Amino acid sequence: MLDILDMINDWIAADRRVALATVVKTWGSAPRREGSKMGITAQMGPVDAAPPAMIGSVSGGCVEGAVVEEAVAGFRDGAPRLLKFGVADDLAWEVGLTCGGSIEVFVEPLDTIWWDALAELAAGDHFGVTITVVEGELIGEKVLLDARGEVLFQTDNLTGAHLESIKALANSSKKSGLATMGETRVMVDMQVERPHLILIGGVHVAIPLEAMATQVGFRVSIVDPRAAFASRERFPNVAEILHSYPDKALPQLGLDRSTYLAVLTHDPKIDDKALITALPANIPYIGVLSSGRTHRQRVARLKEAGLDDELIARIRTPIGIDIGATTPEEIAVCILAEIIAVRNGARNEVR
Repeated sequence: MLDILDMINDWIAADRRVALATVVKTWGSAPRREGSKMGITAQMGPVDAAPPAMIGSVSGGCVEGAVVEEAVAGFRDGAPRLLKFGVADDLAWEVGLTCGGSIEVFVEPLDTIWWDALAELAAGDHFGVTITVVEGELIGEKVLLDARGEVLFQTDNLTGAHLESIKALANSSKKSGLATMGETRVMVDMQVERPHLILIGGVHVAIPLEAMATQVGFRVSIVDPRAAFASRERFPNVAEILHSYPDKALPQLGLDRSTYLAVLTHDPKIDDKALITALPANIPYIGVLSSGRTHRQRVARLKEAGLDDELIARIRTPIGIDIGATTPEEIAVCILAEIIAVRNGARNEVR
């Protein structure tokens, strides 16, 4: 969503036709997950007045051309459509799908009122879920709900009964993808908060780690009471820098399902406060840069502070996936790889 947000907003502001293509289902080795989006635009006036442009992608390149053609056809007839593509083995190999794959893509003329509401959620890092009918008489009808289940947008042809079913489906869904509502196929499309990586300590490894994490879509904050370590000169692009101890800073930043914590200072006065504050919050990831001996000493201190074995066991240390890293840049790679593996529920994510 964020990768296409600004460009689509620019197209809308320029009064261009815009269509949106969304991956609704994948099989096999399709490279883009459910919910991935591509925007397509053409100049106002005759559809063929200028070649269409696109932003984002719905595959490794093998079906984009066909999707653009269907989007242009949608500019003519105003109708949404559900496209189904099977990727043959030879073509799959060319685009990196070594096991083949199939995808379904929903293409629709962009409803700018819905888009504006969704874009506001995305820009503010707020959760929302859109339920869109992708087949049948109500194809294209949709509802946007916020994290509290409040309706932010709904199309005209959905009844109260539809809305109740949609709310129930939104509450029970865990991820984006196709679902059924009675006998109707719908797309559950979740706009989730950007993952928030909090770095405890503006140490050397934090510099490449912040840069890499930002590049792959994380919002990054740094907590370090030592202003010389956590400065704008060292971290010019970081979202937030807090020059206070973690027990004060972490509640300000917020600890929730989208928070990932990397504790990096090697200073117990700083690191222990971060762990005592964060471990009870049940965030998805807490990693600590340390040796085994240092961690055994840390465990003793945390127990003295009142943390039980179950909470302490959630600490991941030595931090990161073991790739034999030695330089700060390599260590940053192994830390970020572990965080991404945890975030995506990777099957090979082991400790």
